[in-house]
Amino acid sequence: MASMPSAICFITISLLVSSLLSATLVEDLNNLRPPPDFNTTIFNNCFNNPSLKYCNSSPMDLTEIFKSTIVASHLCNESKNPNCVESFPKIDLRSRPKITPLYLSFNFFWKYCPLTIMSIDLSNNSLKGSFPSDVLLCNQIQSLDLSFNHFSGDVPLQNFSHLSNLTNLNLSYNHFSELKISDSNLFQRFNSSSFIHSGLLPSHQNYTIKTIILFVGFPLFVVLIVGCSGWLCFARPDFLPRILNRNHKFTTWMLKAATDGFSKKNLVMKSVGVSIYKGVLRDGTKVKIEIYRDNVSRENLHKFVEECKILVQMRHKNLVRVLGWCSNRRMRSLVTEWTDGENIELWLAGSAPSWKHRLKILIGVAESMLYMQEQWPQVGYDLSTSSVLLSDNLEPLISRFKIGDRRSNYTANYIYKFGLLLLEMIATNRRPSEEFERGEASFIECIRMHYPGNLRVVIDERMKLTENTFDQAKLGIGLGLMCTDQKAGKIPSLDEIYHMIVKVYRSCLVFTSENYKGSHSNGNAGQGNKGIQLR
Repeated sequence: MASMPSAICFITISLLVSSLLSATLVEDLNNLRPPPDFNTTIFNNCFNNPSLKYCNSSPMDLTEIFKSTIVASHLCNESKNPNCVESFPKIDLRSRPKITPLYLSFNFFWKYCPLTIMSIDLSNNSLKGSFPSDVLLCNQIQSLDLSFNHFSGDVPLQNFSHLSNLTNLNLSYNHFSELKISDSNLFQRFNSSSFIHSGLLPSHQNYTIKTIILFVGFPLFVVLIVGCSGWLCFARPDFLPRILNRNHKFTTWMLKAATDGFSKKNLVMKSVGVSIYKGVLRDGTKVKIEIYRDNVSRENLHKFVEECKILVQMRHKNLVRVLGWCSNRRMRSLVTEWTDGENIELWLAGSAPSWKHRLKILIGVAESMLYMQEQWPQVGYDLSTSSVLLSDNLEPLISRFKIGDRRSNYTANYIYKFGLLLLEMIATNRRPSEEFERGEASFIECIRMHYPGNLRVVIDERMKLTENTFDQAKLGIGLGLMCTDQKAGKIPSLDEIYHMIVKVYRSCLVFTSENYKGSHSNGNAGQGNKGIQLR
């Protein structure tokens, strides 16, 4: 009995459970338990044929073995084997989509797959999911057909190495993941007909499409990237990393973006050939953009750029910072920082500033003039109450520059301009260019006529000067007249002017401090210095 074939072992168990078979038996496996003498039957079978799969399992699960035997008997009949009591050579579930998934779910059956099974056919069932790896546990099979389904994912190539008897394989018409199966042992054992439209072999159509994309699409992609990079470099370099930006050089695209397409809401001032816009750069910096819409020669355009390269290097707290330029034959632009403050002319007319504040403004202007004289003598600037702006903390800012306009009397001209500014800061709030017949000359002549004995007529009475500060204002007017007296032949230097104004300012601070202490020491007696009302 030791050489009993495995078929007899199967018959023995099949006869034991044949009385239990019914139409719904396979579906009710969870409720079944092996009969009392089932372990004896299994022991005898393993004694007669130790090669049975369940004989090598440890520990031996009698319930699973019993259920697998029932499924085997039922599946043998479903596969239309000629004699299910004596043999079980094949599993044939072709075109059985309703019951095939049920049998595939019985992993215990495939675990103890009968050794008599030589062929498995699960084709044309539209099965979905991953490769049914449990089927490969029947490693004695000679034929496997999984064609015409919807399996997907990877094929476990390593599991096929245990199927030494497999001579017929069909995985065609599925959706497996593409693999280099041509390099595997599986492909060497079977030809390409086993893998038609399985997804495992590269599709010639897909390969052609990929080739077209590679040789046509990739160059187009490169051209697109190069084109976009070129556009960014030449049109919008502000989108590039800071290290790649061209310092101080703006493009028309950048200025359009900063001004919302040069919209009217951002237009500050417009005159013949010049428009001034307020804008916001990409990094949030507020700027003033002066646009000169005139056609210039190539030589003048080059000269403009060279001048701008000088302007962007100037650094002083009393100079409006020049951020850069835009050079175009049809549109030249100068970009400077934006200042929300008003100019000195409007400041004097509207807020009636004190004598101390006016002196502080004059000191700032004188400091910037010294800086320009020492560091940038080739750069000219406009020095007037209408062109000198004030920052939020009342620092004066020279805002208009001109390069290459230096004359022989360069220094004397700026000292004259400063003297005129000084007189306008102290005298009655009137505009020389509008309220005097001969403009600046009449204004200076009017002040000189009342100097020094009748200055109350010309000094701005809104300053409410004390006796001490009145004397300081008188010194200031004298200095202004010296600066504007070009015929005298001797005018003070910028350095002398600066130190004189600083001296007056410090004296003003001392008097202000003494007046403050005196008013507090006398209580409400009202004996402090009284302001002089000028008539």
